[in-house]
Amino acid sequence: MDLNTILLIGKPGSGKGTQAKLLTQATGWPIIASGDLFRALIKEDTHVAARMREEHERGLLAPEWFATYFFQKSILPIKPEEGVIFDGFGRKAPEAKIVIEVLNWLGRPFSAVHIKVSDEEIIDRLKKRSEVSGRADDSAIDKRLEEYRTFTDPAIEVFREAGKLVEIEGEGTVEEIQARIREAAGIK
Repeated sequence: MDLNTILLIGKPGSGKGTQAKLLTQATGWPIIASGDLFRALIKEDTHVAARMREEHERGLLAPEWFATYFFQKSILPIKPEEGVIFDGFGRKAPEAKIVIEVLNWLGRPFSAVHIKVSDEEIIDRLKKRSEVSGRADDSAIDKRLEEYRTFTDPAIEVFREAGKLVEIEGEGTVEEIQARIREAAGIK
């Protein structure tokens, strides 16, 4: 069976969302973005939302148990032959292990595509995005990069050790990056 599940991983501001949208145009596969799920949650008027909102505004990653809950809730209803693009799942090592276990158990051929971008480029991108979108988490750039190095770097190693990691250069034009991703994933 050909690859039908792509996990996009990268620093905040690496272009995961933009690249996911382009991939869905090429494949017709839906996008499930952890950031969208968490941003929708924090708009609710609940004690859980208030707690998540506080952590989100400080630039902290969600607890892996919460992210894996969203992942499992999202993947289980998808038929085995249907493709899907995940944006921002597997950001912590325990979460990455569960993602791999679930996808292997479901028999879904997948790749974790790591979009590599320098810190300098990320800082520039997030400052510009914060000015345009006003996203609260984009103002906590240093904390978000620290969280990435602390938690996501080890998660990337989990995907590498499982033989599921593909790394692509994430700097250049949007089109160049998309071409690299599609080539790495075998999507025409």
